[in-house]
Amino acid sequence: MSSSTIQVSVFIFVTALIGFLTYLSCRGQNRNAINQNREYFLAGGGLAWYFVAGSITLTNLSTDQLVGMNGNQMALLALWEFSAVVGLFVLAKVFLPVYYRYKCTTTTQLLEQRYHNKHIRAVISSLFFLGSALIFCPAVIYSGALFMQSMFNVELPLMYISVIFIVVGALYAIFGGLRAVAVSDTYSGVLLLTMAVLVVILALQAIDYNFDGIPAERLTLIGDDESPIPWHTLLTGMIFIQMFYWGTNQVITQRAMAAPSLKEAQKGVFAAAGIRLLIVPSIIVIPGIVSYKLFGDVGDSAYGRIVAEVLPDWLSGVFAAAMAAAVLTTFNSNLNSATALYVCDIHEAYVNDAPNVPRLSAYVTVLLCLVSLALIPVYAQADSIINLIQELYGLLSMPILSVFVVGLLFRNVHANAAIGSVLFGVSLYASMTFKLSPLYSPFGLHYIHLMFVTLISCVLFALIVNKVIFKQTARFSLAIESDDEQEAKA
Repeated sequence: MSSSTIQVSVFIFVTALIGFLTYLSCRGQNRNAINQNREYFLAGGGLAWYFVAGSITLTNLSTDQLVGMNGNQMALLALWEFSAVVGLFVLAKVFLPVYYRYKCTTTTQLLEQRYHNKHIRAVISSLFFLGSALIFCPAVIYSGALFMQSMFNVELPLMYISVIFIVVGALYAIFGGLRAVAVSDTYSGVLLLTMAVLVVILALQAIDYNFDGIPAERLTLIGDDESPIPWHTLLTGMIFIQMFYWGTNQVITQRAMAAPSLKEAQKGVFAAAGIRLLIVPSIIVIPGIVSYKLFGDVGDSAYGRIVAEVLPDWLSGVFAAAMAAAVLTTFNSNLNSATALYVCDIHEAYVNDAPNVPRLSAYVTVLLCLVSLALIPVYAQADSIINLIQELYGLLSMPILSVFVVGLLFRNVHANAAIGSVLFGVSLYASMTFKLSPLYSPFGLHYIHLMFVTLISCVLFALIVNKVIFKQTARFSLAIESDDEQEAKA
C-alpha cells in the first residue's frame, strides 16, 4: 500500500470517528425546545466544564494559529498565548458573572441592558458579524487549505480544498448547533493537542535539540522596536486586545455562557487557561523555529513542511484529520456565533421576533460561507496571515471594547454617545494605520500601541459627548455589583 493511500485512509477513518462520537454525544437532545435560541446557540445551557474548556481551546486554536504563528518562525509569538491567560482570567472573574447575572445569550445583550437601548446592541452585533464574515471565517479556511496543500504536497488548487472545508463546516453549524460544535471541538482538541505536542518533540529531535545557526532575534522573548511584538506593547495594547478577544468576543464567550451555572463555566475557562499556559506556547513557535533551521525563511508554509518532514505516513494521516477537525470546528464556531448575533440581536429585534431559528440560521450560514469563499484569494496574498488578522481586527476591537468598558463601569451614558465613539474609534485607528493617511504611524508607534490609544480615545469621546451633547453626567457603577450594592453606594 502506497504512503499516500495510508495517509488518506487514516485521515478518513479518524475524521469519521470524530463525527460519529459527536453524533453519539448529541443524539436525543431536544431540538424542539420551547426556547430555540437557548437550545441552538447555548446548547440548552448543558455544557459541562470540560466541553467548555475544549471548545474554547479549539475554537481559538486552529490553522490560523498553528500555521500563522509558526509562519513567523520566531519564539516571540508565544507572548500572544501567555498574555491570553490574563484575558481568560478576566473573562472568568469579570465578564462571566455579569453575563450570567443578566442571562445573556449574546455578549451584546449586556449592552442593551446597561444602556437601555436595543440599537447599540444591533450596531455592535453588526460589527462582530462583519468581523466573522470578512476576517475570521475566510482566514481560517484559507490557512487550513494552505496547510493541507503544504503537508500533502498536492497540486489541488486552494479553492477546491476550501470548498470542501466550507461545505462540511456548514453542515455541522446548520444541523448540530452549538452542542455539536462544542462536543466535536473537545474530541478534536484532545487529538490535536496530542499530535501537536508530538510534532514539537519530533521536530526537536530532528535537529538534535541544537538551535545553533538560528539568529538570536528568532529565539528571544524580548522583542525590539522592529519585531512583531516589541516588549513595551505588553504594557499597553496587548492586555486590552486579550480582554476584548476573550471577554467580549461572541465566538469565545458563547461557549462559557452555555454551561449550567456560573461556577461550571468558570471551571471550564480556568481549564482552558491552564492549557493555554502549559501547552499552547510551545506548539505555536517551536515547529516554526525548527523549520527555519531546516528549510530557511519559508513563511506560512513552515508548519506544513515540518509536519510532513517529521511524521511517519500513518501519523501524518492522523494529524491531517486533527487539523481538518480544527479548521472545521473553528469555522463552524464562527458561523454559529455570527448567526446567533444576527438572529438574536438584529432579526428578532427588527424583522420578526419569533422566527424559525434553525431555518433562519441555515440561510445566514450559507451567506457567510459564500462570502468566505469569495475572500480566499484576498488572504492568499498576505505576507503573514496572523499579522494581517490582528491588524484588520484592530479596526473593530478597541472601539467595541470601549463600549463594553463604558457600559461596565458607568450608568447614565446615552447609547448614541457610545455608538458615536465606535465610529470615531474605527476612523481614528484607520487614519493611524493606513499608509495613505496623513496620520499614518504617528511617532512611529506600533499598531498594538495604536490600539491602546484608540481605546482610551473612544472612552473619553463617549464620556465627553455624553456630557456636552446629551447633557448627561456619567455615574460610576460597576456592572458586576448587585442592584442593592449599587443603591447602597449611591
